[in-house]
Formats: sequence, C-alpha cells, structure tokens
Amino acid sequence: MKKRQLLSLIVFTLTLVFSSSVSAQKFAKIDKSPLDIASYRTSRTETPIVKVVYSRPMKKGRDIFGKLIPYGKIWRTGANECTEVTFTQDVIIGGKTISAGTYSLFTIPNENEWTIILNSVTDQWGAYSYDESKDVARVTVSVEKTNNMMEAFSIAFSKTDRGATMYMAWDNTMISVPIEF
Repeated sequence: MKKRQLLSLIVFTLTLVFSSSVSAQKFAKIDKSPLDIASYRTSRTETPIVKVVYSRPMKKGRDIFGKLIPYGKIWRTGANECTEVTFTQDVIIGGKTISAGTYSLFTIPNENEWTIILNSVTDQWGAYSYDESKDVARVTVSVEKTNNMMEAFSIAFSKTDRGATMYMAWDNTMISVPIEF
C-alpha cells in the first residue's frame, strides 16, 4: 500500500512540476501588422511563379507616404520583417533578368515614382541592416493615386500577356511592377 501511495505522490508531483512550466510559457502577443502571402500561379495545382511574404501595416487615420513613410528613404515595404519575394523561375523586371531564388524586397517611395529593390540578403528585421551593395536589381515605377483608400498595405497580382503585374497599394497610392516570365 505504501508503494502505491508513494507512486501516486511522485506522479502527482511530476504533474504539478510539468504543468506549471507549461502555464509559465510566454507566448507573443498578436501582431498588429498581420503576416500575409500574395502569390501568382498559372493554375491552382502549380507551384507559384512568384510568392511574396509580407506584413500588412494599417493606416489607422495616419498620413502614410511623405509622413509615416518618408519620401526618398529606404522602406522595408511592409512592417516588421522585411518583405521577401521568391521566384521559382528566372523572370524579367524592368528589363533586368532576375534568377530564380528568394530576395528581400525594399522600396524607396517618392511622390511620383518608386524605386523597387531586390536585395540578396534575406531574414532581416526592417531595413535597419539594409546593405545597398547586396542589391540584385533596382527598377523605377510610376505612382498612381487611387480613389479607393486602402486601410491595410496590400500586394496582389494580375495576369498579363507576358507574365504578371504585381500591385502594391496603401492609403490612396498604388504602384504596378511588371514581371515577365
């Protein structure tokens, strides 16, 4: 009988020890700029040709471009971790051939045009350690002012005759990046 009581006490003690360590675990709070993925594929069963992983900051009544995101400065093109784009095949952007692979996607917003930057360094938080010498390509695109205000920064794709167009929009600003396959 004493062996059984001792065994029960040991099991009870171990249960308390392990359950308290689980309940003491610290989990991150829900992110204010949720992570999202935009991709382009030619069929539902095909691997995406282009896939962008990014965080979606919200407008929240703020003035975005020229204020929150200053003109002429490098931007991580989203929030939190820098945005990353993966090409599963070689593509052409702005006349420049980009080899299949994963790149960080930075931009330099200006009032009438943006510079789109693909950089070989991935897994960066923000643009704090951005290194221009690691740029793979820079392309300039025009800015379009929209009538529809976008509360959350968003990326989407549409099909074209030669590939796809990647759209980035936030507030009342949109840019289009042609991608040829």
